[in-house]
Parts: sequence; C-alpha cells; structure tokens
Amino acid sequence: MSLPQTTSVVAEAVTPYRTLVVEGHEGVHRARLFSELALLGFPLRQPPGGLDHLDPARPYRDLLDEPGRLVIDGGVIGELVYGPLRRGRSRVTWIQALDFAEAVAEREGAMLHLTACEHVVEHGDEPDGRHGDDGSETAAASHAYARVFRTLAQHVPVVSVNVTSATTHLVAGRTRRIRSPAPH
Repeated sequence: MSLPQTTSVVAEAVTPYRTLVVEGHEGVHRARLFSELALLGFPLRQPPGGLDHLDPARPYRDLLDEPGRLVIDGGVIGELVYGPLRRGRSRVTWIQALDFAEAVAEREGAMLHLTACEHVVEHGDEPDGRHGDDGSETAAASHAYARVFRTLAQHVPVVSVNVTSATTHLVAGRTRRIRSPAPH
C-alpha cells in the first residue's frame, strides 16, 4: 500500500515516538491526521467520558498504561486553553498538565500541536483578557496554545503540525526538553 506523500512527512516526525498526544484549536479537522497515524501504527485512544472532577488528567494518564504505540486526543491540554477563555478558570492545574507531559515523555512520547493557519503563532504578545488582539476567542486561543506548548516543551517534545482540509504539513521540528524524565 502506498501512503500519501504527506504521511511520509508526518511519519518522519513521529517515528521516534511510541506515544502521541494530539491537541489543537477547536474546529481543526483531525480525522485525516488520525487516519495517517493509524496507518503508521498509532491507534487512537480516547478516555471514557469527560474530565474527572477530582483529577482531570487521570483518565489520560491511565491510557498511558496500555501497551504498544498509541495516539491520544489531548482534551486535557485543551482545557488549559478553553477553560480560562470560557469559564474564567481551567479544571486542569498546571501541575497536573506538567505531570501528564512528563508521563508522556517517560513513555517515549511527544505532543503534536495542530494548527490550521498559515503560520504558527510564536512568541508574540499575549492577550490581557479573554479575547485576542482582534477581539475573537480564536485569536485568544491561538495565543494561549502557543503559551501552553512553549511551557509543555520544557517537559516533553512538541511537534507542530499545520493541518488544512487538503494536506498535513510539518511546521516545526521536534523541540528538546529542558528536563529529562526521571529514571524508572
């Protein structure tokens, strides 16, 4: 079976990993990427139900106990972005998110940051409130995702992927963690 050309780009970026956590803006079409990852031996896993009220990251950490390669749709990371924008606070603490990131790194994993725009928001000014520079939630979410992934990249490799309706493009290579995972 011949894989689409975009799969070879994604394959090159994800081959070193056993675990992938996929997260990005709401509305970013993930189905094609999940199909490409499945062809590469990364079956999709999703936690049952919503976020646990006591430990929202627990269902996601439990998925990391499964054997073999896997890809997780990363709702726990999205809560760090959309919780403050919509409810004024996140149900996931930074400590929980960083613990999850380190657990992913210990399982030889990476975070895939999905974008749908022509460029990845980089170290620009962050919005002061709940809305971005143009007043939209989308712009605020872009800034928040950039900040979240810059922080997580200190604990787990982050690979940015631009996903459009027709193609999947690797935008940036792997990051390097500042910290190494704790020895087992």
